[in-house]
Amino acid sequence: MRTRILVGATICATALGLTPAAAGYAANGPMGFDPIDGTPYAEATAAWTEPFVIPEGYTQQLLVDETTLDIYGGVDDLTDMNTVNETGPKAGRYLYRTHEVGTNGSVSVIDLQTGEAKVIAQDLGWRRLDGLRWTPWGTLLFAEETSRGRLFEAFLDPKDPTTVIKVETRTEVGIMRHEGIEALADGTVFVIDELNGGSIYKFVPTTRGDLSDGQLYALKLTGLADAAQTWNSATVNAKVGAFEWVALNMDQVVVDTDAAANAVAATEFGRPEDVEVIGSILYVANTTEDRVVAIDLNSNVLSSFVQAGNNVPLENAAAGVTGFNNPDNLAQGPDGRLWIVEDNYLSDIWVAGRDTDHDGAADSVEQFASLKDTGAEISGIYFGKDPKTLFLNVQHPDKALADGTWTITQR
Repeated sequence: MRTRILVGATICATALGLTPAAAGYAANGPMGFDPIDGTPYAEATAAWTEPFVIPEGYTQQLLVDETTLDIYGGVDDLTDMNTVNETGPKAGRYLYRTHEVGTNGSVSVIDLQTGEAKVIAQDLGWRRLDGLRWTPWGTLLFAEETSRGRLFEAFLDPKDPTTVIKVETRTEVGIMRHEGIEALADGTVFVIDELNGGSIYKFVPTTRGDLSDGQLYALKLTGLADAAQTWNSATVNAKVGAFEWVALNMDQVVVDTDAAANAVAATEFGRPEDVEVIGSILYVANTTEDRVVAIDLNSNVLSSFVQAGNNVPLENAAAGVTGFNNPDNLAQGPDGRLWIVEDNYLSDIWVAGRDTDHDGAADSVEQFASLKDTGAEISGIYFGKDPKTLFLNVQHPDKALADGTWTITQR
């Protein structure tokens, strides 16, 4: 989205009652950093050579933009999500990307060793390709973020991970506005429906690595009456606590998953967008709610892990205060912390500390970087095999031919 919000130049940890020591981590270790001063509103411009404001000790570098690979000449390539080949031959060498165009969607790849970039899958019927995930069984999952969107599975040549052998549609995992995808070693897949009133889902295959058959479940908070499960911006704070996974009617799932979820009064959230599992916790970014929830897969309890006005500042345009607004993409950092990027103007990257006091919320939330382009957002934050390198995209920038992929690397 291209929501334009006036943001300020500073973050104040003391506004949340945090001392500098309590507010952050030491700037050492993998991707350790001293937080930046704030969102660079005064520096916003389409005439940049480097798009990000980043901490001391880091460098930013362009991998590929539309000057080197222009898939949709004359319009933005809308480079969206990233992942590498995490397992198998030449693991970590190839960076895959989805492109969120309205039709003729594509998946491209960058050879991180040679710099070569090319399209490896494209179809006129693919719409708004967004979510992307490498599976533990060696395939690529990608999906459509649009009404009645589908999830696809690409099978690659075992000898050449840049060659797609076939693509299968996985309707059993849901027909919905897909964005975030997570795939676990045991074959479980988590997905979401990205709308105000969307739910959170878990797919359990009958056979690990075979997504053509299985059961889809929706998350339902057990402490709320069915009428209170529906989306309402005024009841966000009430949507925490114990939950269960409710089995859905699979005949409905393969046609309209939202209808199947409504039939069991599954809990609805404000635009759930991305998902990330770290340890036993499933994190979900709920954009409209300005919060990231933590879903404990062992205890079946949901909490507000990062929430504007709770453990991170509210954005206040009138006061010129940098804040947390429209969380979108998530990534697991090399030390196990959660990285969060905003879907707004100007996009910020935040890093959430651990929950050491076990109250369900991150003990600290720090601003790692911010984007300077006047019309762009950051997308696709992801760590591959190198713990000191963050991959991310600049999407729909005002700068011409600048839709592309960058790295931010710890020196």
